[in-house]
Amino acid sequence: MQRTRFDAVVIGSGPAGSVAALVLARGGARVALVEKATFPRDKACGDMVGPRGLQLLADLGLSEPDGPHVGDMLVVGPNGRRVRLPSAEGLTYPGHGTAVTRTVFDDMLHRAATEAGAVPLCARAERPLFRQGRIDGYRLSTGEELRADFVIGADGAASGVATAAGLVEPQRVLWGFAVRSYVPQHVDLAAIVMWEPTRWRAFPGYGWVFPGPEGANVGLGIATRADRHAGAKAVRALPAFLSHLGAVGLLAEASPAPPSRPLGGWLKMGMVGTTPAAGRVLLVGDAAGLINPLQGEGIAQAMGSGRLAAQAILAGPGHVAEDYCTAIAAEHFPYQCIAAAVQSTLVSRPRAVATLARLLISAGRGNSFAGGWAVFWNELLDGAPPGRHRTVAAALARIGETMTARTAVARWFDETLGASRSPARRRVAAPPTRRRR
Repeated sequence: MQRTRFDAVVIGSGPAGSVAALVLARGGARVALVEKATFPRDKACGDMVGPRGLQLLADLGLSEPDGPHVGDMLVVGPNGRRVRLPSAEGLTYPGHGTAVTRTVFDDMLHRAATEAGAVPLCARAERPLFRQGRIDGYRLSTGEELRADFVIGADGAASGVATAAGLVEPQRVLWGFAVRSYVPQHVDLAAIVMWEPTRWRAFPGYGWVFPGPEGANVGLGIATRADRHAGAKAVRALPAFLSHLGAVGLLAEASPAPPSRPLGGWLKMGMVGTTPAAGRVLLVGDAAGLINPLQGEGIAQAMGSGRLAAQAILAGPGHVAEDYCTAIAAEHFPYQCIAAAVQSTLVSRPRAVATLARLLISAGRGNSFAGGWAVFWNELLDGAPPGRHRTVAAALARIGETMTARTAVARWFDETLGASRSPARRRVAAPPTRRRR
């Protein structure tokens, strides 16, 4: 049996794991990158790399992937009325995203990590290895044992690393399930769709229609909170949702070809119920719950967390887990707390969601509100330039923080990340940098 020791073992080679391995390898660390699938491989996703994700690629010296630029976004209400959310360049991010399939994008990042020196291993991480009561590595399906100073869990929403390390409280997690299909039609603008299968009773989630390199990426996500059995509702509802998209003019009602076979996957949203790190285990991306609970974005958060985890390890050997939690809190609080609290409160109230959707569409017809909504909703406030859109987004953040301060979600954030958010701890997080021109 082969036994190998590394500075870090990364379990999972999606965007979070590959970026973590890339940064570690460039920093001189000996790092193993374990992935159960052979690249290239597909993933259920909206296939959208947002502005912060593109800037992170530039910061790492990686090329922007080929694909349609995605700028302004439509938000479509239950009755077909729509608001156009403007896309604008920020101080720390470009003014557009890019549509690229996960088959292409994940393969690009995986290759970048291995070319930087990460050791790729195609195997399942079957069993954690312990030393003095702490995870010290993993035994792989190949029989090889990997020991490491640090283990990074980048193994998705249902993370085995998170479970083995005791970093998940299953009944607190805000679970979701998303299913997507490709439709051979061209769409000009990305759209998030608020849908009511029954009038005034909103679907407990969101739908989308995004441009893609080979047609439209169409999907439906459902929020299930702690119920892991409710995800099948999204799969069953997808045909009716596709019909609705035709009815409101987002897709041609008579498609020239049937949609591709749907592909689904679990989401863990808003960080709630998952401690980002403890001891020598750090969680990144979906494993850490870094999915936007209000519109489903996760790629930029995944890559950003992978970089922060690697930087914390390279800056060691001190309080790596604590410093990583501090950096995550500085990057994503209070937005994730607000968004998670709102989602948790509304998911079981379909009439309230239907009413709120109509109110937002009406308010969004004003340019100032639409621009501020776009900045806040897409978690872009920190890098937004001064102006009315930033002012509106900041006001929405203050209102959200006030309204959710006494919720169970806010209490969880205080108990789990409270020390990391204190002024004395915030200074260890890297400040935002001005966008490269």
